[in-house]
Amino acid sequence: MQLHQKFIEVAKANLNKIAVHDIATEKEITYEKMLIVSLILAKKISKFKSKYIGIMVPTSAGCMLSVLGSLMAGKVPAMINYSTGARENAKYAQEKCSFKTIITSRKLLEKIKVEPIDGMIFLEDIIASLSLLDKLPALFKSKLPTNVLTKKVHAGSIEDEAVILFTSGSEKEPKAVQLSHKNIMHNLETLPVAVGLTKDDMFLSNLPLFHVFGTTANFWLPLIMGATSVTYPNPLDYKIVCRLVKEYNVTVMAGTPAFYHGYLKKSRKGDFSSIRYALSGADVLTKQLYDGFLEKHDLTLHNAYGTTETSPAITVSTPRNNKFGSVGKVLDGVQVEIRDRETDATLEVGSVGKIYVKGDNVMIGYLGDLEETSRSIHNGWYDTGDMGMLDEDGFLWHKGRLKRFVKVAGEMVSLVRVEETLTEVLPEGVVCCVVDVPNPTKGADVVAAVTTGEFDKKKVLKQLKKDLPAIAVPKEFYIIEDIPMMGSGKVNFREVEKICRKRQAAK
Repeated sequence: MQLHQKFIEVAKANLNKIAVHDIATEKEITYEKMLIVSLILAKKISKFKSKYIGIMVPTSAGCMLSVLGSLMAGKVPAMINYSTGARENAKYAQEKCSFKTIITSRKLLEKIKVEPIDGMIFLEDIIASLSLLDKLPALFKSKLPTNVLTKKVHAGSIEDEAVILFTSGSEKEPKAVQLSHKNIMHNLETLPVAVGLTKDDMFLSNLPLFHVFGTTANFWLPLIMGATSVTYPNPLDYKIVCRLVKEYNVTVMAGTPAFYHGYLKKSRKGDFSSIRYALSGADVLTKQLYDGFLEKHDLTLHNAYGTTETSPAITVSTPRNNKFGSVGKVLDGVQVEIRDRETDATLEVGSVGKIYVKGDNVMIGYLGDLEETSRSIHNGWYDTGDMGMLDEDGFLWHKGRLKRFVKVAGEMVSLVRVEETLTEVLPEGVVCCVVDVPNPTKGADVVAAVTTGEFDKKKVLKQLKKDLPAIAVPKEFYIIEDIPMMGSGKVNFREVEKICRKRQAAK
C-alpha cells in the first residue's frame, strides 16, 4: 500500500477528527475534508503531462493536500526550497526533473519578493476555480468503502518514488534524492514504536516540508498515525511558535538546534509544559542548549541522526534510551557499520570511522545521476559521508561530516569538535561556526565565525589550547552577525567558508 492509500485508510477511520489546525488560514480541517480536497486536487493535477510536479508551498494544510493530490494522480512531487534562492531553485528543479508545472502560492511569492516563472500555477487560483462539478464527484467518491476507494486513486508499488527532495547544498550543488513509499513508510512504522507516539498526540508542524525532517516528522508521521498537527509556516517566529505550543497543548515537536536556541530565548516558563517528546536533529545539539531546556522547562531534548537519503531517521534517542552526546540507538530494521575511511574495513566497537547504513529507509538513488548513486550505495549499503562510533551499549556517536574534517600540517582535524569546544567556552548566546581557509605551508588553517566580538578572546584561546591540539585552535575570529543559515535550520557552511576565505585573502 502506498502512502496516499494509507492516508485514505486512516482518514476513513477518523472522518470527524481534526487532522490539521492550519494557523495560516485559521481553519480546522478534519480528516474527511482532507480526503475530499485531496481527491479534488488529484483530478486537477492528473491533467498535467509530466511524471514529476513541483511543489513550492509553505508548511500548511495546502502543502500537504498538494502532495496528497499529486500522489493520488500518479505524479511524484518534487519539493522546492523557497527559503533562499527560490527562483533559482525552482528553475533548477524543473531542469533536473524535466517538468514544467509548479504548484505554489501568490501570497508566498509576494512575501519572498519573487516574480513568477513559466509553469507556476497558484493554489489560490485552483481553489477559486472549483465548481460543484469538481466538488460533488470527490464528495461521492469519498463515501466509497475504503477498499474500493484505495483502488480508485493511483495504485502502484511501494518501491515506486514517493517524493523528490533536494539535498541542502550547504557543501555542494543539490542532488535530487528519490525516496520511495517503502523508504518513508519504514520511518513511519518504526519511529512511533521506538519513541512511544500515539494517535492522541498533538504535533507541532512548523519545519519546511521541502526538507526531509519536515516531510517525515511534521507531515507523514502525524497524518498516517491519525494524530492532529498544528501547522505554522515559519519556525523562526520564535515567540509565536512558543505561544502555539502552549495554546494547543502540543505534545510532540521536532526542530533543529538553531530553532530550539530561539525558542529557549523567547519562551517563558510553562510554555512547554505540555510537551512529552522533543526531538532535535539535523545539527549538533550542544550541552549548553540541552541544559538550558532542562533548567528552564524541565524538558529533555532527544537527539537523532538521519540524512535525506535515509528518509531520514537512522537512530533516535528516547526516554528509555538516552545518552547525552550520542544520537541514540539504531532503529529496528536498520543496520549500521563503522568502516575505516581509507580501506572500508569494518571497525570494532569504540572505533571512529565512516558510517554506513543498510535498510528499507535507504533511498532509491539520485535522479539522473547514476555515477553519484553508485558512488554512494554499494551492495545496499549507503555511505553517509559522516564519521561516527558505535559504543558497547549500541549508541551511535556522530563525529561530523567527513568533509568537515580538514588536514592541517598532515593531521586530520574535526571542525565539529572544534565548534563544540568553542561553543562551551564562549559566553551564552554567542553563535559560532568553524571552517577552514587555505594555508600555503600547512595546507589549511582553522578559523571561526562568531556573531559578536564582545568576549574575552585571550581567555577563550587559553581554554581552547587546553582542550584542543594546537593545530585545531582557530587562528582567526571573523565577526559575522548573521551567520548564513539554510531554510532547514542548518548552517550554510559554503557561504560561511566563502565569507571567511574572502576576508582572509583581503588581509
